[in-house]
Amino acid sequence: MAATKPDRLPGRHRRPPERQATYGEVLAIGEFRALWLGQGMSLLGDQLAQVALAVLVYNRTQSPLATAAVYALTYLPPIIGGPLLAGLADRFPRRRVMLLCDLLRASLVAIMAIPGTPFPVLCVLVFLVVLLSAPFSAARAALLPEILEGDRYVMGSALQNMTNQAVQMLGFAAGGAVIAGLGPYRALALDCATFLGSALILVAGVRRRAAPTPEDENRPSMWTMTRAGAQLVFGDRRLRTLVLFAWLCGFYVLPEGIAVPYAAELDDGRLPVPVIGGLLMAAMPTGTVLGAFLFSRFVTPSGRLRAMGWMAMLTCAPLILCAMRPPLEIVLLLWVLSGVGGAYQLAANAAFVQCVPPERRGQAFGLVQSGLLAAQGVGILIGGALAQELGPEPVVALAGAAGLSAAAVLAMTWTESRTEIIAKVRAA
Repeated sequence: MAATKPDRLPGRHRRPPERQATYGEVLAIGEFRALWLGQGMSLLGDQLAQVALAVLVYNRTQSPLATAAVYALTYLPPIIGGPLLAGLADRFPRRRVMLLCDLLRASLVAIMAIPGTPFPVLCVLVFLVVLLSAPFSAARAALLPEILEGDRYVMGSALQNMTNQAVQMLGFAAGGAVIAGLGPYRALALDCATFLGSALILVAGVRRRAAPTPEDENRPSMWTMTRAGAQLVFGDRRLRTLVLFAWLCGFYVLPEGIAVPYAAELDDGRLPVPVIGGLLMAAMPTGTVLGAFLFSRFVTPSGRLRAMGWMAMLTCAPLILCAMRPPLEIVLLLWVLSGVGGAYQLAANAAFVQCVPPERRGQAFGLVQSGLLAAQGVGILIGGALAQELGPEPVVALAGAAGLSAAAVLAMTWTESRTEIIAKVRAA
């Protein structure tokens, strides 16, 4: 009898196809819907509050410096207190941390909404409200991988990122009209209501979980946890590379910080400068929404990790062409393309989750978020100072060139360390 031919050569195994999650799958999970709705609600309130505070402070002081100082307070607290307070998300139940932060922020904003609140008190209240966002964001970021596993986490992150970008654009666009109708104090009261609404959604939609660190264990101090978190994040080559990928945004968000001076350079009489500035500021968020949808929907989980270096370079490369001083239409296209490349952050985030122990994610996410804000703030400050001397177009091009160089180095480093993470993603 003739021997039958084997279907497949010995030793060669066909790799099973990777399964991609869908947005419908993610939205069908009630706990994720609660986090998603609560985050969107409080973020919309925050955007209205930022516009309301700017109007309120300027009306009372007639000082651009005082107005800018209050706006700067929205960046400073997470950078200073974020690494320390983020550890609360690993010491206590994360749902409880989020609820307390929402209730405390609602109380503080309610005081801000009282007419006649002195300006120094207003500054202190703004500082405290933003400071509480650090443990809240760390707890939410650490809780999300417990609710969404595998590729669902990436799809959920993409959906949250797209929603956040859309809410920010809507909040800033509609903020002026809402405040003109309600007044700044009622707008602050509305922000207070969004924090209370977020707390109610969390109570109703997110189940209780035990603290990541059991209560019977000898809990270390907050400072010890912060130091241990820094050693975890920066002592591991893979995590260090992923963190630097996240902080790369300091280069490609710089154009948004000098969008108005750039708009003045592009003014040719067809559109008012504020309209051009608004289009420029909306270009990158638009690209980010588009890139997040395409990257999460049509690229496999391991494919995202392989493409991460190339996508990071895409965020910076188009900006170099601004040195040629192209017209508005081309600049918008370049900035949208840069925003599309920013979708690599989804893959970096998913890889970061795979590498960090669940009980230490709150501290780790808090450190990364603080550094992210610092990179954005420092990048915009340096860009503004250089633009005053060189003009906005050369500064955007220089940021693109510097960012492309940094992204290329990170891409080469990532190629050497991604194999194990890809294996983990496939197993998940």
